[in-house]
Amino acid sequence: MAKDSDYGAFMEKFVLQPSPSAQELPLSALTFAVKDLYDVDGYVTGFGNPDWARTHPAATSTAPAVLSVLRAGATCIGKTVMDEMAYSIEGENIHYGTPRNPCAPDRIPGGSSSGSAVAVAAKLVDFALGSDTGGSVRVPASYCGILGFRPSHDVVSTIGVIPMAQSFDSMGWFARDPVILNRVGRVLMQLPDVDPVNPSQIIIAEDCFQLSAIPSDRLTEPLFKSVNKLFGGDLVKHAILGDYVKEKVPSLKQFMTEETADQEHNIPSLTACSSAMRLLQRYEFKKLHGEWVSTVKPNLGPGMSERIWEAVRTTDEKVDVCHSVRTELRAALNALLGDCGVLAYPTVLEPPPKLQCDPIQLEALLVKAFSLLSIAGLSGFCQVSIPLGLYNNLPVSISLLAKHGSDGFLLNLVESLYKNIQEEVGIAEKKGY
Repeated sequence: MAKDSDYGAFMEKFVLQPSPSAQELPLSALTFAVKDLYDVDGYVTGFGNPDWARTHPAATSTAPAVLSVLRAGATCIGKTVMDEMAYSIEGENIHYGTPRNPCAPDRIPGGSSSGSAVAVAAKLVDFALGSDTGGSVRVPASYCGILGFRPSHDVVSTIGVIPMAQSFDSMGWFARDPVILNRVGRVLMQLPDVDPVNPSQIIIAEDCFQLSAIPSDRLTEPLFKSVNKLFGGDLVKHAILGDYVKEKVPSLKQFMTEETADQEHNIPSLTACSSAMRLLQRYEFKKLHGEWVSTVKPNLGPGMSERIWEAVRTTDEKVDVCHSVRTELRAALNALLGDCGVLAYPTVLEPPPKLQCDPIQLEALLVKAFSLLSIAGLSGFCQVSIPLGLYNNLPVSISLLAKHGSDGFLLNLVESLYKNIQEEVGIAEKKGY
């Protein structure tokens, strides 16, 4: 277990002051923390593993993403614990301890941006920078009961950030307050302040909600009622996402197996998306880090070691099919959403699993989670995870997805809806639901 102070969220604490400014800056007086894969001048970027830290020199410059929030007036108070080499969505680290989930102390915090999510959830900072390749912002945001934003692929600078799988890596962030979430996004993406644009439609992915361990009404009602109040209920549409994806993404056939055909426990086409995403991530990870892993043979935690060595042994078989899947999925989702459409589905399918859960059971849960996480992962679209309070004393959430490049629209939408959603959640919780 990580150190008791600060919920075990930090690798090291230091203070980076914002540049002095005469004018009021968008992030003035706010504090933040950064995941330990962002370079900070003078500090070794540890990437969640002591052997990585030992074999790499201190950074000689600071990542532009970190510099941009400092220039906008925020103060950095340290670097946060992360899963080894960013290769997990669990949040457990055998070397540095597992940051404690403030929302559910006997549960995993989610990873790999575990410390960043915990620092925000525990109110140690106002916001924190993470990264999301397979789900590393969205999962910990959901498990820790806070807002988490995965921006469109390649819209936030990845310079000075250790890559994990470059065609997926997305520099996301966490906040408790939607206004701060929005402001941080506008700084990182250099977006102007614009008036919110109303969504053209909000599509509820019915099959995804039916797969969730949480009753679908408990997840969809707060959103539906808030949309109804703000924009009118005729905006809400319903879709069977799995059937749509199966029809529009023919290349997925090569990832369909007997196992994935079990419709009761998974959505076959989305499970196939997950297989394609994870294969391509393994291949890209190997190209980036295979040589280092093979040469150094780092000490890796249980589960982590198997996953990383599996990636190092990956071949390029089916990689071209993965690229076809990505192209087809992007086109299919663009057609489904149109300009200002939003897709709603659960961020994850289960509440956070218990700490030190059986590894085989945990792996099965996470594989299910990847079927939903792969939607934004493969398409490169932007996604936000919105907390929906507690169900059976455990945090639950819903996600909204919008097309690539519509990050400013999605951030404004969350800010507009958030207060109403939380009021509806309060009503649901009072009813014991």
